[in-house]
Amino acid sequence: MTHEAATASQPFVMDTAFWTATTIFLLAYAVIVSEKIHKTIIAVFGAGLMLVLKILEQREAFHLEEFGIDWNVIFLLISMMVIINLMRPTGVFEYLAIKSAKWGKGDPMRILAIFAVVTATLSAFLDNVTTVLLIVPVTILIADALEVDALPYLISCALASNIGGTATLIGDPPNIMIASKAQLNFMDFIYHLTPVIIITMVFYVFAIKLIWGKNLKTKEELKKRIMAMNENEAIKDPVMLKKSLVVLAMVLTGFVLHGMLHFQPATIALFGAGLLLLLSKTHEPHHVLAEVEWPTIFFFMGLFIIIGGVVKVGLIKWMSIQVLNITQGNLFATSMVVMWFSAFASAFIDNIPYVATMNPLMVDMAKQLWPDLSGIQLLHHVDLMPLWWSLALGACLGGNGTAIGASANVIVVGMSEKLGKRISFGKFMLYGMPIMIMTVVISTVYVWLRYYVLKI
Repeated sequence: MTHEAATASQPFVMDTAFWTATTIFLLAYAVIVSEKIHKTIIAVFGAGLMLVLKILEQREAFHLEEFGIDWNVIFLLISMMVIINLMRPTGVFEYLAIKSAKWGKGDPMRILAIFAVVTATLSAFLDNVTTVLLIVPVTILIADALEVDALPYLISCALASNIGGTATLIGDPPNIMIASKAQLNFMDFIYHLTPVIIITMVFYVFAIKLIWGKNLKTKEELKKRIMAMNENEAIKDPVMLKKSLVVLAMVLTGFVLHGMLHFQPATIALFGAGLLLLLSKTHEPHHVLAEVEWPTIFFFMGLFIIIGGVVKVGLIKWMSIQVLNITQGNLFATSMVVMWFSAFASAFIDNIPYVATMNPLMVDMAKQLWPDLSGIQLLHHVDLMPLWWSLALGACLGGNGTAIGASANVIVVGMSEKLGKRISFGKFMLYGMPIMIMTVVISTVYVWLRYYVLKI
């Protein structure tokens, strides 16, 4: 039975294609979680199997929105990576880190809190992976200058990047994917998610003070060393910095207005990347393009094809019916199941493949509930919207639970190890899991109050 033919009232025909696609999907997930083989290799090989075994036709994988690669997500990620790669050599991020440390008057705890807020804010407007790549080396530099343990700064950086990234459409890859599938714009995320993330960050700052405040002490002469640092020396290319900031401001303005302008975010980001490449006077763009996270991009593409295969054979529709059976069609119960299941699933499975699976499941659940609707009317149904926000909050905040829950965590742990500051899986989880549970509890109260009590 094809994807189109399966309905809630008809039993699924679990034929060879169904079991083949399901097996590829489950094995791919198992190997990705085990981390025995690089996740990009598995995603690309799994996608190749889906095509070779004719679960998906090449036309469906490359050209059909329903089953194929989401090119809006791919080009938005590539374009933002190009913009950040052009900004990085200017020294603006080192400048921000040193300035933040001086705002904290050299006090280790105050610096930890300021770094958390700066990291969260940057993660809302750059993606959180890029933010930690830029912040971690400077964080270790500041911790060493103060002669304090770098571990609180490193873990806090990862956790804050995931919290801050939840606030906007471009902050975290799962949000980019949800926005593309649900046809939501930049301002939708600002209106619905930014308020709860601001509240969450206030609680987070208090939490890190409670966890690490007593242990972060340093000598007065070391504080003076921080205050003596000259942040202006970090700026290597002021002319390129001005050009970068102007283009970044244009791109962010474009994101805010993209609904009115009728441009997809990828179009705005691609134009910004092209313009900045032109203004940079880079005669050979090889080094800028080489620094794009190509393994991440191919991971996304492979994943979209694998998920497209299980959507086509009906597995996702079957899963959506099971979720609705559990919650008896109660939408508040469904939103809570989506949020908490997403949080714990994303703690142990990278939240990118998890959201890639959940997106079509959400659409199929909506089709079961409102079979007469389609398109924007279905995706933006007033009763479905809280489920989209619950998915975003659960998946993005759930990534904080373990060292493998989000790409930013993996990068922080990897970079820390290279720099001689090893963070074990257990150590990360000891701090990450309680913070994750706290933030999801805050989100639960927010969703319940805003959408089911106040209904705004």
